[in-house]
Amino acid sequence: MGVVAELFLVRHGQSVANVAFPAADAEELLEAEVSGRDAEVPLTELGVRQAAALGEWLGDRPENGRPQIAITSPYLRARETWRIAVERSGVDLPEPTTDDRLVDRLLGDLEMLTRAAVAQRFPDEAQRRADAGEYRYAPPGGESFADIEVRLGLFLDDLNRDHAGKRVIVVAHDAVVLMMRAVIERLDWEQVLAAERAAGNVRNASLTRFVDVDGRLELAYYNSVDHLPPA
Repeated sequence: MGVVAELFLVRHGQSVANVAFPAADAEELLEAEVSGRDAEVPLTELGVRQAAALGEWLGDRPENGRPQIAITSPYLRARETWRIAVERSGVDLPEPTTDDRLVDRLLGDLEMLTRAAVAQRFPDEAQRRADAGEYRYAPPGGESFADIEVRLGLFLDDLNRDHAGKRVIVVAHDAVVLMMRAVIERLDWEQVLAAERAAGNVRNASLTRFVDVDGRLELAYYNSVDHLPPA
């Protein structure tokens, strides 16, 4: 089976939750200033600007360097990132499809809860997490990083089968970008953590690029924000 010619992985632009939850956790609050389902959390104004900068970067690339296939997470923040990028690019970019396997980590009963709220409502979870280890720990009704790796492995198999030789862009979430490295590069959990320590957390609107080298995808760069304006 062949592989895609080029794979760009993009984390969505900054979302309201990306701001609200760190602020709430820093104050040990039971609620963050964001409501609704995780799937419907919108971008912030900065997130909109980041998506526009991504579009400008794509518009500046030569035609033979632009994606031919676009696939996004079904979550609003990912779909909006691509929509804004397309509008700002000024060039013809592909209409996106969505794939449920690209969703953010499913947190089940812990979705949209601050750390303080989790500690109050689910006092046994800290020990469960410690006992299982970060890779295997799944919140009640949620999924582990091991589960994410499985679903992304299936996604990548289908991607390479259906779009071999094509340039593809995927717009999704930090967990997706990180664990796609595990899938493509066959990294174990310690290697995944080392990659995260080396480059920091996957940044909003960052770009990660893989290219086909003799029938295998190889990492060209990871977690790059060179295309974004200074903060």
